[in-house]
Amino acid sequence: MAISRTQFLRGDFRGERRAVRPPWALEEWLFAERCDRCGQCISACPQGLLSAGRGGFPKVDFQRGECTFCRACLDSCTRGALRAYEGEAPWQLRVGIGSGCLTHHGVICRSCGEQCDARAIRFRPTAGRVAPPEVSTALCNGCGACVAPCPAAAIVMSYGPHPVEVSV
Repeated sequence: MAISRTQFLRGDFRGERRAVRPPWALEEWLFAERCDRCGQCISACPQGLLSAGRGGFPKVDFQRGECTFCRACLDSCTRGALRAYEGEAPWQLRVGIGSGCLTHHGVICRSCGEQCDARAIRFRPTAGRVAPPEVSTALCNGCGACVAPCPAAAIVMSYGPHPVEVSV
């Protein structure tokens, strides 16, 4: 896996602390090379999900809302930093539930599951205790609808096994 110069200089040799880029973003090093930080994708996003991150590069902030995969960011990118391929998902971003989840502390909370239109987060009733969330990574499309409503900020978005820092 290739990492960007910034990741290298910050000691992130495995690419674990990368920002979440807009859907259809190229690999981080190629994205950074092609993106000219014009801000057109940020302006085009009807959800207001994108913001200028470190160095002015666009990043996703799920505290602002969810991605509807409307393609507005993709259509506005003139430099080729965002590119869709036929039959390919917009990104490989998936949800995970951290240890701070209220259900792990005996509190009934289903805010993440209630927001998940893909039904990737479900709660299986368990006798004698609060039902913890179960995540189906096969159903999760990475939209991030579950992030902002979580009162404990326990939702973690990740690319495969690598955690991604989610803006709070």
